[in-house]
Amino acid sequence: MTGKLTIYTLDWVPEGPRGFVRDLRLRWAAEEAGLAYDMGTVRFEDRETNHLESQPFGQVPFLVDGDIRMFESGACLLHLARKSETLMPRDTAGEAETTQWVLAALNSIEMVTVPWWFLKITGKEDNGLTGWVDRRLAQLESVLSRREWLAANRFTVADLLMADVLRVSLLRVHGDRPATEAYIKRVTDRPAFRKAHADQIAHYVAADKERSGRQ
Repeated sequence: MTGKLTIYTLDWVPEGPRGFVRDLRLRWAAEEAGLAYDMGTVRFEDRETNHLESQPFGQVPFLVDGDIRMFESGACLLHLARKSETLMPRDTAGEAETTQWVLAALNSIEMVTVPWWFLKITGKEDNGLTGWVDRRLAQLESVLSRREWLAANRFTVADLLMADVLRVSLLRVHGDRPATEAYIKRVTDRPAFRKAHADQIAHYVAADKERSGRQ
């Protein structure tokens, strides 16, 4: 049984990660699909331990859909995609192609790029991962130079996830990949992304005011 969706995020984060906290992926998918949803929160303080029953690694987002409870943004996106043909085709071939690119975004791109940029922002410029990152991004650039979308010749949840992985500023300024940059702009120019992004920023700005009022 499923019901109204509730997407959980942190009640507050500092300015740096705003616009990139991964509940944005789920908000964006729900906006694309026209799915009604509420937002729930867990406290930023003690965040690594205060919701382990819902997310065993102490992260966000996690999703409640009636009696279904899920964590991991990729798994939640695939769950939402099964609710809407906007996010995933209903034919077997289109669904398979979409799924493979969702997993590619997580396993072939994000798995490499996140530790690379995290080490860079913590001061480890020469971190040994740059060659690996460059190869993966060059391979993806080759794909995107030949197609507008990753799967099924149209926008799918695979594009949503891949663009979210790629839009990190350190990646966008690293190297010259015109097809990739055009792709990121094309996907993030969608109204659903703009609304989800603005809503996340507004959520944390409101939290700033609430926290300052408690001081």
